[in-house]
Amino acid sequence: MSAFFEKLLDLLFPPRCPFCRALLRDNEELLCRRCRQTLPWTPGAAQKQSFRHVEACVSPLYYEGDVRRSLLRYKFGGLSVYAPKYAELMCACIERNGLSFDLISWAPLGPKRLRKRGYDQAKLLAQEISKRFGVPCAQLLEKTADNPPQSGTGSAEKRRANVYGVYRVREPALAADRRVLLVDDIVTTGATISECAKELKTAGAKCVCAATLSRSRID
Repeated sequence: MSAFFEKLLDLLFPPRCPFCRALLRDNEELLCRRCRQTLPWTPGAAQKQSFRHVEACVSPLYYEGDVRRSLLRYKFGGLSVYAPKYAELMCACIERNGLSFDLISWAPLGPKRLRKRGYDQAKLLAQEISKRFGVPCAQLLEKTADNPPQSGTGSAEKRRANVYGVYRVREPALAADRRVLLVDDIVTTGATISECAKELKTAGAKCVCAATLSRSRID
């Protein structure tokens, strides 16, 4: 795309901050100045969590305030254009925490929810992260059931029960002996990521780490 055409698009559709939707100034490529200062960034050790079957799960932001509202627009409001900016924040967090991997995948939507939404929000993030790191991206998992959304499930125990047995590895040979980065948009109790990682490790993955844009403050 030519520089002239890119400039024309910017004039017709001025870039906005994905979190507060303020117009971005020329020196603000990713976020507005206010959001850089006020978003609920995860500090230090809080960026990294451990879950069963997962070496480490990193997240640059807490799921609250403008982060929560932005992700709801991304997932349910059709604003898939947020994916590249979210991915940049995730990549910076991955690098800061020294995650090592040679294949990228994601926690997939079920067929019914995918048809309704039109895109898989975690897949878009995984693809963007793949571009930035130059690491292959592949769909290793698929859902075998359209279980209820985790957000309305309740306790950690109920969340684990809700995702138990609903994922399977599509091509075990592709996962074998690989260090997999599993991508999702939000992590709360880690039930979904743990279940996906369990299936990948059963299929022979060497190790599984994970990255999400945001995390709950629930430990």
